[in-house]
Amino acid sequence: MEYKIIGQTVPVVEMELKQGEKVYTQSGGMAYQSEGIEMSTNARGGLMKSLGRMFAGESMFMANYTAQRDGAMVAFATTVPGSVIPMNLSEMPGGVIMQKGAFLCAEDSVNLSITLTKKFGAGLFGGEGFILQKAEGTGHVFLEVDGDPIEKVLKSGEVLKVDTGNVVAFEPTVSYEIETVKGLGNIFLGGEGLFLTKLVGPGRVIIQSQNFNDFAGRVINMMPRGN
Repeated sequence: MEYKIIGQTVPVVEMELKQGEKVYTQSGGMAYQSEGIEMSTNARGGLMKSLGRMFAGESMFMANYTAQRDGAMVAFATTVPGSVIPMNLSEMPGGVIMQKGAFLCAEDSVNLSITLTKKFGAGLFGGEGFILQKAEGTGHVFLEVDGDPIEKVLKSGEVLKVDTGNVVAFEPTVSYEIETVKGLGNIFLGGEGLFLTKLVGPGRVIIQSQNFNDFAGRVINMMPRGN
């Protein structure tokens, strides 16, 4: 499989496949394709895994695209303005843990499963969901980022606190928990969220400059309301 990322505002990842090669995405992720691509839809990994994806904010069913001839092409687009990040899991033996909504597409050799935060409170109170996703295996997985991606490599014990919703992905060596913002004045007058995501190294972290859910909420609040 060969790929290229096209565009900057709402980019797509365009893949050229050899005969028999397969890629998959959540339902509705495909933007365009050439002749010679066959599509099938199933609950990839079985019913329990598909239910887990649904709880993680993804589609219950996955769309699979298989090349029927060499040079067949299929492309997948981001949902909102942002970026596409390719990650070669063949170089990441531990895989990568992703926030819900970050998965765009992957090669067939990539296994996508749910994973739980180490502390129950992180999911119960954190606002972004108790269930995360883990991609592991070989080949490429492509992540969808709102706005611009920022990459940090944390040293052992190094702490990075991120506004909840701006975390995209991190290596399994990075610990993850939720902290509440301290001080009643900060909570009620600070204009920020109630929770922060605390990431502790070592490991690689990808965050996004835009949380589209927050952006959409601000737009909705500005819309005129009927009497």
